[in-house]
Formats: sequence, structure tokens, C-alpha cells
Amino acid sequence: MRYDLTKLMTVLAMVCILLSGCSRIKRAARTAYAQPRIFPDYIGVTIPVNIAPLNFMIEGAEHIQAVLSVGGKEQTTVCGSEGVVDIPADEWHKITALAAGKQIDVEVSVWNDDNPDGIKYKPFAINVSKDEIDPWIAYRLIEPGYESWRYMGIYQREISSFEELEIVSNKTTKSACVNCHHFNNRSAKNMMFHARGGNGGTIFLENGKTRKVKPEAKVVYPAWHPKGRYIAFSSNDTHQVFFGEGRQVLEVFDYSSDLVVYDTKENKVITDPRFSGEDQMETFPAFSPDGKWLYFCSAESKKMPDERKNLHYSILRVDFDANSGKLGQTIDTVYNARTQGGSASFPRVSPDGKYLLYTLADFATFPIWHNEADLRMMLLSNGEPVNVSIWNDKNNTESYHSWSMNSRWVLFSSRRLDGRYTRLFIAGLDKNGKSLKPFLLPQKDPRQNTLRLKSYNIPEFIDGKVEMPDNTVELYKCEDKIIKR
Repeated sequence: MRYDLTKLMTVLAMVCILLSGCSRIKRAARTAYAQPRIFPDYIGVTIPVNIAPLNFMIEGAEHIQAVLSVGGKEQTTVCGSEGVVDIPADEWHKITALAAGKQIDVEVSVWNDDNPDGIKYKPFAINVSKDEIDPWIAYRLIEPGYESWRYMGIYQREISSFEELEIVSNKTTKSACVNCHHFNNRSAKNMMFHARGGNGGTIFLENGKTRKVKPEAKVVYPAWHPKGRYIAFSSNDTHQVFFGEGRQVLEVFDYSSDLVVYDTKENKVITDPRFSGEDQMETFPAFSPDGKWLYFCSAESKKMPDERKNLHYSILRVDFDANSGKLGQTIDTVYNARTQGGSASFPRVSPDGKYLLYTLADFATFPIWHNEADLRMMLLSNGEPVNVSIWNDKNNTESYHSWSMNSRWVLFSSRRLDGRYTRLFIAGLDKNGKSLKPFLLPQKDPRQNTLRLKSYNIPEFIDGKVEMPDNTVELYKCEDKIIKR
């Protein structure tokens, strides 16, 4: 009996080793004084304590080992083939909980053609913040094409794991474009999205049930008021033009754009002649967290597309009456493109009300196709800029962004990996307002970051998993065909 028990314990120990990914731990023959070049670049980043494992890889490695330590004490050793370090989720979350407010030290060893006997690199640190991040995010996945598309969808991803689920798609109705999703106070139970096509409309999910409405105006970019009854929209007449040379392949622009407010209770659109004239173009609305102000971008109308380089959007705000849904009399200029330069898009106020984050390009209104577009931020108390240069890539686009509920994390899209596909990055902001090095949204297999030929579009934080009724597609299903956009 003792022999059988000993044998059983040995087998269990071997199983545990196999499950941890290190069935053959090796000792590297030599030591390097440089840190490894890993992908994604997680060296020196600061992460929320509840993030998914930061799996990474080294191209060309036949065998790779990563020793994870906290406070000088080794916690686990993870081995991998094909250069991939795949950290078991249970172990990772135990380590991040232990390291909260401190750091995880990662020591990587590699065996490859250049180092058949192995090389051990200088350890690097991953800082673990005690500040959590919202549990789920939502985004659209779409090919970055210009002429036509067939498949697209809005998806959700759990931040603490790699679980990705479809919210809604056009798999069974390929003629419909699903876009501009938005959530009422980040609620997974209350959201909206547009379905474009012959049977399209604006689809609302409300506590497990969906309905379609067709507002009188052509509503596009949404901003849900914190109290839930009203949604501010821009009404845009959008077009695009292509270029035969240069790095910028196209420009997306509006012939006209106005602000409207939609009353979800009365199913009516509230307009204001001040924001629906031909002299100015208004777009990208966003409410302040207290609902007292509606921020938006505004530019003097130009002849498009000929005068596109003279089109510069400022950021304005107007006070809002949550009882009537009407825009007030006070209009402030928050960012003045005429005096400060550039063209602003996507104003977003942090939930604590301290910061305004926006995208700044040289001109025009659709920054995703502008390589020079970067994230900018200001203090709302005095308008002073906050340095977020570490969030930007000099040669590639940073575009759409959203805040975590605790105002400590920003989720944004960037083309920095290859200049073509937008992928999601997370960046931190510490308690003193210092911006921290961004990191790529972790994937189970880090190779998926380059092999997945989809762009991530309109990333938003949400408070849980969206449960979309299966019959939602019937609300906008129509004849199957390819739609030009």
C-alpha cells in the first residue's frame, strides 16, 4: 500500500509539472547582460491586478523558460516551445494578487540556433497596480478594407481571461453593417448599436429584450446621458476619397454634421438651430460624468474634399438640461484649434471629472487614417496639458479611446504594430496623474496579435457580460448582398 501511495504521489507530481508547462527545466550555459526582446513588449509596464496572463514570445526560440518571482522568491517556472510563454491563468492570478503594489520579476532563458546551450537574460519587471480595471470590454472586429465587406461583428472580451464572445454580428445577414455600439453607464444590460441596410435602424438592448427604432434624423455617433433617458447623437453625411500616392490611403469626411438629442422615452428627436446650421459642423458628442455638460467637436464648414487640409475641429461644451433634454445657453471653447493648432476628435472626460482625453490630428475629422494622430489630455480645472506622450507612437495612429470606471486606465486603438490594423492597448495613469507605458491587450497565443487579420474598432469598457437575445438579428435582417461603404 505504501508503494502504491508513493507511486501515486510521483505521478501526481509529474502531472502538476506538465500542467505548469515545464516538463523539462534546463540550465542555460551563459548569461546575457541585456534584457530579452519579447513580443508583445511587456518590459517595465504597469498592469491592473486583475488582468489576464501576459503571455509573450521570442521569435525563433526552440525552447524558452520564464521564472516569475515576487520579492526575490520564485513563484513559478513556465516553459514553452516555439518561443511562446503560456502562463497558467490560476498561477498568474495568484502571483498578481501577491505582487499587488509591488512587481513581478521575470527571468527568461532561451535555446535557439545561435544559443544551442541556452542563454539567460537579465530579468525585467512587471509592475502590478492595486487598481483594478473594468471586468469586460466591447469592440467591433472588421477588415480594414475600403470598398466592401461581408463579415463584421461586435464582440466582448473578459479582461481577466481570454474569453471572447460575440454580442451581435452580420453572419446571417451580410448586407447589414453593425456599428457605433454604446452603453448606458457601461451597463452590459443596456446598450445600443446601429444596423445599417435596407431593414436597418437603431437597436436597443434593455434588460434582456431588444427593440428597433428609426429616429427621424440619420443618427451616427452616440453619447448616452448618465441618467439614461437621453442620447446625444451627431447626424453626419459621411463620404470618403482615395489617394493614389503617399502613406495616407484615404480621407473620410463629412459634407455636413449636426447635433441632435434623442429622447428614448418619447421616441423623438430634439433639435437646436444653433447646432444644425450649414456654417458649422458638429460631431463626436460626449457627456461629462455628472451629465451637466455635453462636449463635442466643431469646425467651420469647408468645401470638401478640396479644402480638407483647412478643416480644423475645436472642442466645445454646452450645458445640458436633463429634465427637458435641451441644450443650454452657455457654450465654452475647451480646445481652440484656431489658436492651438491641429484638429480634435473623440473628447472623453474621465469618470472622476479631472481630465479630458482626446485625439489630435493635423486636420479633418477621421483620425484613424492619419498617421500623425496622437492622444492628448488636459486638466479640466485649468486647461493645462497633461503629458501622455508615452502613450503615443511617433509614426502610427492612435485613435479611439475610453476610460476605466476608476479613471486609472485607458483603453485605446493604435496601428503601431504594422501601420495597417488597429489593435487594443491599455495604459495606466497613477494617482499623481503620471502616464505609464502602454501594453498590448494580452492574448492566449501572442502570435494572434499579428495573425488575426481584423481591426479592433470602438473599444469600450463595460461592467459585465452582454447577454444578447438570439432573435435580435431578425430586427434588421434583410436580403443578402455586399454593401458599398
